[in-house]
Amino acid sequence: MKIVALAGGVGGAKMAHGLAQILPPKDLTVIVNTGDDFEYMGLSISPDLDTVCYTLAGLANPETGWGRANETWNIISNIERLGGPSWFRLGDQDIATHLERTRRLKAGQTLSQVVKDFCAAWEVKQIILPMSDSPVRTMVDTDEGELEFQEYFVHRRCEPRVKHFRFDGISAAESAPGTREAVASADAVIICPSNPWVSVDPILQFISLQNKIVVAVSPIIGGKTVKGPAAKMYEELGIEPSALAVEKHYSGLLRGFVLDAVDESLSSQVSVKTLVANTLMNDYTDRARLAQDVLNFIRSL
Repeated sequence: MKIVALAGGVGGAKMAHGLAQILPPKDLTVIVNTGDDFEYMGLSISPDLDTVCYTLAGLANPETGWGRANETWNIISNIERLGGPSWFRLGDQDIATHLERTRRLKAGQTLSQVVKDFCAAWEVKQIILPMSDSPVRTMVDTDEGELEFQEYFVHRRCEPRVKHFRFDGISAAESAPGTREAVASADAVIICPSNPWVSVDPILQFISLQNKIVVAVSPIIGGKTVKGPAAKMYEELGIEPSALAVEKHYSGLLRGFVLDAVDESLSSQVSVKTLVANTLMNDYTDRARLAQDVLNFIRSL
């Protein structure tokens, strides 16, 4: 069974890793959000792409889910000592990734080419694709003005109240090579438990899911998110944060929806077929178990 997973952030990376434990590498393509990419200290940073790739390569920090395992912090500590910006904490190994990405992009390579080469170096056998090679930047309209996503998310720690989201550059951007073909040839598309507003919505601007079996896994459990500001965003936008709100967010796209056992009482209100499962992924075994449950669910559809 050929699967395309739409992913962003730690939850998406964990789901992708669970699928990678079960599916042959050629049968899994992960399309990753690049709306939160940005430039920091002259470096081209791709947080979601790196999180997905590090996770599939077994290089991710197991405690945070992002960044590199066994990281050191000499460069950023010395930058901070010299009075430079340090609010986006880059480890030494991580900086090597950003330096080489920046060098290649400035030399004329596309982001897709860079990701392919990096995955080969890290021995990631699955197909990892950015949603676009063109710069698209998620802008967060808040009660304190419009902020770039990383400014809102990391520097301001999600404190400003959100009002709206805008994807700067979207009108001029095109989908990355291979993304549409991957979706067209897939047996099903899985929307990973990523933030619907700022991780998945940007990807959906570039691909068509018409006539596809699409299943979404809720990132909200018991009205809260395991990581990230999705529940806070729903609340500030006047929507009660819940798995049901996530299903409604994807209205018209889904054939099936996966929610946690904590939210089983909501399943009767979901407009598509549901799977009630343990969606919390604390370790590798949890990831594989949830992935297998979702694949079995897809077969039943």
